[in-house]
Amino acid sequence: MSDQDGTADLRVSPDKPVHFHLVSDATGETISSLGKAVISQFDIKAQEHLWPLVRNRTMADRVLAGVRRNRGLVLYTIVEPELDAYLRAGCADLKVPVLPVLEPLLGALSHYLGLPRKPAPGRQHAMDAEYHRRIEAVHFTMAHDDGQGLDSIASADVILVGVSRTSKTPTCIYLANRGIKSANVPLVEGIAAPPGLPDGGSPGPLVVGLTTEPGRLVQVRRARLATMGQTTETDYVDADAVRKELAAARRYFQSRGWPVMDVTRWSIEETAAAVLGLLNERRDAAGHS
Repeated sequence: MSDQDGTADLRVSPDKPVHFHLVSDATGETISSLGKAVISQFDIKAQEHLWPLVRNRTMADRVLAGVRRNRGLVLYTIVEPELDAYLRAGCADLKVPVLPVLEPLLGALSHYLGLPRKPAPGRQHAMDAEYHRRIEAVHFTMAHDDGQGLDSIASADVILVGVSRTSKTPTCIYLANRGIKSANVPLVEGIAAPPGLPDGGSPGPLVVGLTTEPGRLVQVRRARLATMGQTTETDYVDADAVRKELAAARRYFQSRGWPVMDVTRWSIEETAAAVLGLLNERRDAAGHS
């Protein structure tokens, strides 16, 4: 059975995975992210096949051989016209659907700008100033993790503050990979917060308080202790103590005028996106003041 464009009908079978071939002429980061975002919208068993650095016909033939073995949808980001056409023709021969995921965006942008494209595989990954900015941000973030480097923390773009196990470190690392110099400072019950953190609205780094629901935090902390072979009951995992700890942290955030984010049901990516939103708003406001 075939669809209207002549490709094979790849209907979903409950007991078989749906194969997605993600093809890129660069690192595959873009197509992988797009593929995951699209696939996540369907309740299916998906099997992804990533094919990075496909820059000649020999590599394209390897992709097509893989598609022949595991028939499925081909999503690709290839900018070289001849290789693009070669891959399309190969998929047509195999009667599998193929989609150039950036084509609609590039076409619309070219029309809007009135400019032709300048195809260059992997251009977004070139070692330019942006690349070096990300590397510098990663180094800064690692040096300012968990309350380290307080003497130079004022150079951060963002400072995340919160009690233990509120996703401060992974969120900072994610932000660093976006070129944002990030630091995080833990709040420890019974110990004064470190001095030098700016109040909300003050010049300098954006400070954000992270919090979560007490029950969820107890679960996360217990899981962490279990991986370390520790099972002793302490205030660190006591429900009442954790509630008081979080309440004290929230009062402290509010006293400093910091925005507060409840990350209970947020992924690291969602938390980072919310922080970036606040940072962009702040920068826009500064640019118009």
